[in-house]
Amino acid sequence: MMANPWAGEVTLQVNGVPVVLKLTLGALAGLEARLGADSLVGLIERFEGGAYRAADLLALIHAGLQGGGWHGTEAELAQAEIAGGFAHATAVAARALALAFAPPEGA
Repeated sequence: MMANPWAGEVTLQVNGVPVVLKLTLGALAGLEARLGADSLVGLIERFEGGAYRAADLLALIHAGLQGGGWHGTEAELAQAEIAGGFAHATAVAARALALAFAPPEGA
């Protein structure tokens, strides 16, 4: 499965299967609610400032996977094998968040 960065998509391997993360408006709204964020700007600042927890990262990845069409639960994601581990999952989540608000580099 190939992600389209122009559409705000990134790819992550979950349990050996490449899946697309896409932070749609609905996914972002759900993430705001899930994390109790006062605003979208506050949510972004939370991640950019490094003031996020592992549970926040899990919620962000899950929101992106749902936006990309994945139907698993957050609990299933928590038990899944993520290719590249925590560091890679963090980088993919950061890329998805950046693409949700700006076009890919070189645009």
